[in-house]
Amino acid sequence: MMGKAVAVVMALLLISVAGTKGMALARSGIELRCQCIDTHSKFIHPKFIQNVNLTPSGPHCKNVEVIATLSDGREVCLDPTAPWVKVIIKAILDK
Repeated sequence: MMGKAVAVVMALLLISVAGTKGMALARSGIELRCQCIDTHSKFIHPKFIQNVNLTPSGPHCKNVEVIATLSDGREVCLDPTAPWVKVIIKAILDK
C-alpha cells in the first residue's frame, strides 16, 4: 500500500517537471538565485510577446536570463544564444 503511494507521488513529480520546460520560477521580492530552470529556443512570434525582461549575470546567477511574458500571461525563459532572441535583445537595447 505504501509503495503505491510513493509511486503515485513520484509520478506526479515527474509530470510536473516535464511541464516546466522553459518556464520561469515564481518571483519573490529579492532574487537570490537563477529564475530560469530551462530555456526555450524555438521561435515565438513577437505578436505573442507582451514584455521581455533581461537580467544580466551577477552574484545571484551566472547566466544571462531573458524572461518573456506572453500575451496569455505565461512567463517563458528564452535561450539568450538563439539568433531570434539576440535580435529581440538588440532591439530592446537600441531603444
